[in-house]
Amino acid sequence: MTDAAPRPVKSEQLQATDEIVEVAPGVLRTQLPANITGLGHVNMYVMEDERGVAVVDPGLPTKESWTALTERLSRIGVPMKRVHSVIVTHSHPDHYGGAARLRAESGADIITHRLFRTFYDPTEPPDVDAEELALMMRSPFDAPPWGGPAMDVPWQRRVRLAVGRKFPKLMRVPTPSVRLNETDRMKFARRDWMAVHTPGHTHDHLCLFDPETGTLLSGDHVLPTITPHISGLTAHGDPLTLFFDSLDKIGNFANQISIALPAHGTPFDNVGGRVQAIKEHHFERLQKLRDTSADLSRPASVMEFATHLFSPRAQGAMADSEAFAHLEHLRILGDFERRDNSGVFEYVLKD
Repeated sequence: MTDAAPRPVKSEQLQATDEIVEVAPGVLRTQLPANITGLGHVNMYVMEDERGVAVVDPGLPTKESWTALTERLSRIGVPMKRVHSVIVTHSHPDHYGGAARLRAESGADIITHRLFRTFYDPTEPPDVDAEELALMMRSPFDAPPWGGPAMDVPWQRRVRLAVGRKFPKLMRVPTPSVRLNETDRMKFARRDWMAVHTPGHTHDHLCLFDPETGTLLSGDHVLPTITPHISGLTAHGDPLTLFFDSLDKIGNFANQISIALPAHGTPFDNVGGRVQAIKEHHFERLQKLRDTSADLSRPASVMEFATHLFSPRAQGAMADSEAFAHLEHLRILGDFERRDNSGVFEYVLKD
């Protein structure tokens, strides 16, 4: 017998290096450490212009990440006071973690989509109507609506989270100073960039597109080799449809995109092909759920379906959440029926 070949490491999983590379005109790629599930780094892009620099996604709120951030800027030759803008693609801490501290030290604008909001923040974004409120996130630490276990969080972290929700400033949650709407334009790296709202991974996900050079800042929306988590912990009834629609939005002008700059992993081209591959991945998951239900010939819980959809090492609250998002998508399509069994949702393929 021979040992099985090791699984190839995906580019999103690679550990951060101190490499600084120009990946588009006036746009430098740096990497910040982010040792979280399935990821090894966050790409912090630095966009140079006559005013100084704008930075994109300044990493986690950790000492290690902040030390790397300041070292990267120092090597580029940018003093902190020359950071004029901090662009945050979406409301996850590996993307916004350094934003509040950067603003405190440089006075930089914090730029997000109009719907940016973290679950620490009890306030709503300004001018949100009833339909948009449906996009607001639940706390991932609350009991899930499908009746499964909540995320397993050590008590020390639960205490910090509880304090953070009551006193958001202690968690360094950024307050946006500029909130962008769809197709709004701002100038970075001496060029106009257009805001593209791409909900799905989060309700407030923001991509930026530069039509002059065909550069897309794609955040977590389109990644080079993995797909972003689609959470069922949202008040919106069908986040997977939101994600498909947002993929199609990018796909519709993919022929104008020469390079995508993701928040994790290496920059890539053929964005249209990547969009299609991500959609097909989810179509396969949806078909797997149909086939599993047909094989079981009985109603099953979200947690049971998750064991068929994800590998043993991936089981847990996030797997359950994504299984729920896919099952709800199929229910809304009319393929599945949902039943409530003493507070636990069960799904079965319709005859």
